[in-house]
Amino acid sequence: MNLPSFIWLWRIAAWSMGLAVFLFVSLLVIGGWMRYLRLQQSTVPSLDEPTATFLGWRRLHFALGVVLVLTVLLLLSIGVVGTLGHFGSLGHSPHLPAGLTVVALTLASAWSATQINHPQKPWARSLHLTLNGLLMIALALVSWSGWVVVQKYLP
Repeated sequence: MNLPSFIWLWRIAAWSMGLAVFLFVSLLVIGGWMRYLRLQQSTVPSLDEPTATFLGWRRLHFALGVVLVLTVLLLLSIGVVGTLGHFGSLGHSPHLPAGLTVVALTLASAWSATQINHPQKPWARSLHLTLNGLLMIALALVSWSGWVVVQKYLP
């Protein structure tokens, strides 16, 4: 791919990465709030009869999670297209494995979120929390390595 300049692509990537971090922090806050609400009740809200407040937070949390997944997939496509277009091949830095780790953890976290309210899968919530802890570390690493990579493209 021989594009005249990749600066526009890196701008999209920078804004998308900022959005991804913002979404992750928002999900962390909302998830913490939902945990607080759940612990304040004598029974755990179920999908059949959740409290209206809890259901609203759950829907928002799920919607932001979907946007995070889409943003991470956008970042993956920008990285692949930009790197192939600029270098002609992948794997020029630790950013690729860090990025693939973020994608895998994000998708795994999203999948585990869909399993949380299944009565025969009590492990899903702890798996979701563990994956998100690892995702926080991976997001920090991919942000740092991305910054290093972008410096290569700047004149």
